[in-house]
Amino acid sequence: MSQMSRILVSGSLAYDRIMDFPGLFKDHFLQDKLHNINVSFGVEGVEQNFGGCAGNIAYNLSLLGQEPTIISTAGSDFSTYKAYLEKIGIATSQIHIDGNDFTSAAYILTDKADNQIAAFSFGAGKKKYEPLPDTKGVACAILGAGSLDDLRALPAYYREKGLSYFYDPAQEIPLLSADELKDGIEGAAGVFGNDYEFGLITEKTGWDEKTIAQKAGMAVITYGEKGSRVATKDGETKVEAAPIKEVVDPTGAGDAFRAGFIAAHLAGQQPKVCAQAGSIAAAYAVEHYGTQNHTFTLEEFKKRYQEAYGETCPL
Repeated sequence: MSQMSRILVSGSLAYDRIMDFPGLFKDHFLQDKLHNINVSFGVEGVEQNFGGCAGNIAYNLSLLGQEPTIISTAGSDFSTYKAYLEKIGIATSQIHIDGNDFTSAAYILTDKADNQIAAFSFGAGKKKYEPLPDTKGVACAILGAGSLDDLRALPAYYREKGLSYFYDPAQEIPLLSADELKDGIEGAAGVFGNDYEFGLITEKTGWDEKTIAQKAGMAVITYGEKGSRVATKDGETKVEAAPIKEVVDPTGAGDAFRAGFIAAHLAGQQPKVCAQAGSIAAAYAVEHYGTQNHTFTLEEFKKRYQEAYGETCPL
């Protein structure tokens, strides 16, 4: 079993309002009217869940026997989320509270083909995290989407402290300059993103995947149900997605993947094994509504890994 490691997880903490649309978005958009959209979708209920990329990644890392510390700013309405985190054993002492604003909120609409339309209100989550976190005794960090100021400041800070970190700018890519993206990538242990996000990164920076894999330790590209690919300076590895029992909600699968990947990385595993562990974690998330409603024991995780990939799980 891998040793428990303390991991700094920065990014958003949010209340997710998730809604299901019992049809297809494409049936309601007219190609010749896209310049003047006025569409209303009737949804099947609204459910509030705890989310945000930092909260989701931390939740999955905790299930995997790790010790996540969330680096984020929440708002005056955070007490319910805070009590929940403490109940499941995730420390909240490093989460800053801004009493003058609300906690970030996501509004996510998913259709029958798992296409999503989302709106995100940053609220307190856009605030700069200061003073910057203590890195003593920390094994690694992951920088997720949230405060732009944090995404700008933390890469150089972690490099200065000699702390290994993964860079995952996601939705913030359009808001970061080419130089800011390059600074986050250069010196990272790895860069996470889905196929579309990597397209944005390469377009904005002018760096292709090979260059990114040379500037950082690796480029980890996810393709949803088509699996993932890890590019390093030595080549690339493709990994099939783990079998899914039933697709219920894809929201949060990427965050779960990152947690599984990092847990295996800290156990000293090669990129292929890391991606396979990520895929197993993502499978659990996809099979449940919301981003933190799935659960598993390490033994259940190992068994599912063995069944999916025919190998012994190293965690």
